[in-house]
Amino acid sequence: MDILLVDGYNIIGAWPELRALKEHDLPAARDRLVERMAEYQAYSGFRVIVVFDAYYVQGTEKKYKNHKIEVIFTKENETADERIEKLAISLSNRKTQVHVATSDFTEQWAIFGQGALRKSARELLIEMSSIEKGIEKKVKTIQEKRPASKIKISDEMAEIFEKWRRGQK
Repeated sequence: MDILLVDGYNIIGAWPELRALKEHDLPAARDRLVERMAEYQAYSGFRVIVVFDAYYVQGTEKKYKNHKIEVIFTKENETADERIEKLAISLSNRKTQVHVATSDFTEQWAIFGQGALRKSARELLIEMSSIEKGIEKKVKTIQEKRPASKIKISDEMAEIFEKWRRGQK
């Protein structure tokens, strides 16, 4: 099994889209990262855990799942780096390969010592672009193979039916 530990704020600060979003809406940037990591998890099969520092969210430690992604806000006075190192140690075994996504150079060296592999923020962004292209290609293939309706209907009617099917008005 492969596990990807993601240093949330480090990735947000490194990816242009998320960095721009963070400037006016930090929670939205966090949510967008989790959404993208859900795509990564679904496509790659990796178990993904995103870790955020308590620095931006005061209070006690929080863990929850969002889009099937494990999200951890560290407890106060614990950095994401510290939590990631602990997770790398606790999750590492013969059957598990731990990968850590961060561009923090000090953290990269620390996780090497735990036997984990690193992905820089840039490498993860490039990999995400490739995954998104793969998803688009699969969706296009599925749409092309979709059986045509036996009854001829206009595109406008097909769109109305599709909205009904999805429960939209």
